[in-house]
Amino acid sequence: MATVDLFAIGNALIDQEFKVTDEFLTQQNLQKGTMQLTDGDTQAQLYNNLKASQTYKGQSSGGSAANTTVAFSALGGSAFYACRVGNDELGSIYLKGLNEANIQTTTQSISDGVTGTCMVLVSDDSERTMHTYLGITAELSDTQIDFEPLKTAKWLYIEGYLSTSDTARQAVKQARQIARENGVKIALTLSDPAMVQYARSGLDELLDDGVDLIFCNEQEAIMYTETNSIEAALVKLKLLSNDVVITLGDKGALVANADQHIQVTGRKVTAVDTNGAGDAFSGSFLYALNSGSTLQTAAELAILVSSEVVSQFGARLDVADYAKLLQNFQKECA
Repeated sequence: MATVDLFAIGNALIDQEFKVTDEFLTQQNLQKGTMQLTDGDTQAQLYNNLKASQTYKGQSSGGSAANTTVAFSALGGSAFYACRVGNDELGSIYLKGLNEANIQTTTQSISDGVTGTCMVLVSDDSERTMHTYLGITAELSDTQIDFEPLKTAKWLYIEGYLSTSDTARQAVKQARQIARENGVKIALTLSDPAMVQYARSGLDELLDDGVDLIFCNEQEAIMYTETNSIEAALVKLKLLSNDVVITLGDKGALVANADQHIQVTGRKVTAVDTNGAGDAFSGSFLYALNSGSTLQTAAELAILVSSEVVSQFGARLDVADYAKLLQNFQKECA
């Protein structure tokens, strides 16, 4: 198998996206802006309620780290995605979509069971709320992962949503060890405020003795560090990671390490759907860093790509659109 720049581990989920009202979220006892895990029967009932009263926007392949990997690959990087799907139609659709985006996968990812699904509920203010049935991906383990590409990769990327799975955390532990033994840098995203609130110990385990790069948004940073400000959160996060990236929505992003403290201005767009924005930011940022860009430039590219993602429905752009954005960005920087 060819050497890759990025080796990512995450959940494999098929997204079903709906435009919903705030009243519907309240009626369904869903906490706006977070991800909630559920069982198959409960999600099926929610799906029926959604189809009966809300606006269906379509189906697409998702999963946080997968969205990040698609952005990284579409911009020009090479990538491998480790996940677990069921031996079913949705599983085939999922892996086929990754391969069409030039992302390497392995047949080890396929096993008996049901591929995970996520109801992505987008309210009028563009905020996304997710209701997730993990299916077989809840049991992701080292059995489904081909670690060979990791040994020569440049980056290992870990999805914080894996904090809820005992077997996935063990697989990440093995991946971290291989990465450290082979000089592969480690990046991790906290993923969601709900992971910080309900799976804190799992995130601690994924972080272990620290990482090279951590991604989070403002709410996650403050919650995880149990502080009251971004400044205080940064002090604690820098003890866990060489570089810290905190996204600030339309206000941009904050990037810091022991030597630098960079505030990067946001890009004003009409937000339609925030689903996948943080994922696109991480993938674009990692691509730029891997290509030799400065932290400032990496953040500027990441803001450009993620702002385009929130301007449309769905967590990913068309593959060709990433390259167009990069080309325009490079022209402006020249």
